[in-house]
Amino acid sequence: MTEAEKRIRITSDSTCDLSKSLLTSQGIAVIPLYVVKDGVSYADGIQITPDEIFDHVKAGGTLCTTAAVNVADYIDFFTRIKESCEEIVHFTISSEMSSCYKNACIAAEEVGGVYVIDSRTLSSGIGHLVLDAAQLAQEGKNGVEIFNIIEARKSKLNVSFILDTLDYLRKGGRCSAVAALGANLLHLKPCIEVREGKMGVAKKYRGKLTDVLVQYVKDKLSDPAAVDPRRIFITDSGVSDELYEQVRQAVLACIPDAEVHHTRAGCTVSSHCGPQCLGILFYNR
Repeated sequence: MTEAEKRIRITSDSTCDLSKSLLTSQGIAVIPLYVVKDGVSYADGIQITPDEIFDHVKAGGTLCTTAAVNVADYIDFFTRIKESCEEIVHFTISSEMSSCYKNACIAAEEVGGVYVIDSRTLSSGIGHLVLDAAQLAQEGKNGVEIFNIIEARKSKLNVSFILDTLDYLRKGGRCSAVAALGANLLHLKPCIEVREGKMGVAKKYRGKLTDVLVQYVKDKLSDPAAVDPRRIFITDSGVSDELYEQVRQAVLACIPDAEVHHTRAGCTVSSHCGPQCLGILFYNR
């Protein structure tokens, strides 16, 4: 454990969708949400994987649901982390999408020395904030300072993704705009954007997934001067290596100096977006 980690730890719920290598290298601790399959709760990424969820649905099973981290789990988590540090800065998925933030705040008040940040976003959009917080901790910033800096950065996030299937998000009821699009008979592949903590349909694409994703990248990165190239996440719920490489090349064609990171969406995000969902997540300048 580094000296910075003895002073302050950065933690997140499992929806940050950061790779194990990034989490380990930055000393970031994660608490899992729950995925409910056939009435049984499983810890996200520990007791169930995204592929197991997709296989279950493909075999005719009902869609899985998700459940927030409860207050008791948060208290246990924060208490354990506080045994080896003085302060915690914790990140949750948007409070518009889950009760994680509310539950974490209740637990933080009980434990003390915990600063809870409502990311107002999801997936590796949270990951951006978490990694920035870890860097700020390494620079010697305290909990209040990190909280204030990150709060100011949240509005610069550009978070979106393309759905290959509407079924998961529509049936899950997390985005009313998707329900209004109707069935997949229309062959729609909507671009979902997260704004002000909520998901909404930004643009509707049609065609082959590969063509749609390349056009989506061009649309999102049409103004390179407005994009911060230092870290661009390509996050997906399971696509082929070939498709990922085509998307990566499309990103680099628009932003040649981009620092591109590839992450796989965890169970919570995957259970709502379905298979072959992909997004590019970055900061606006």
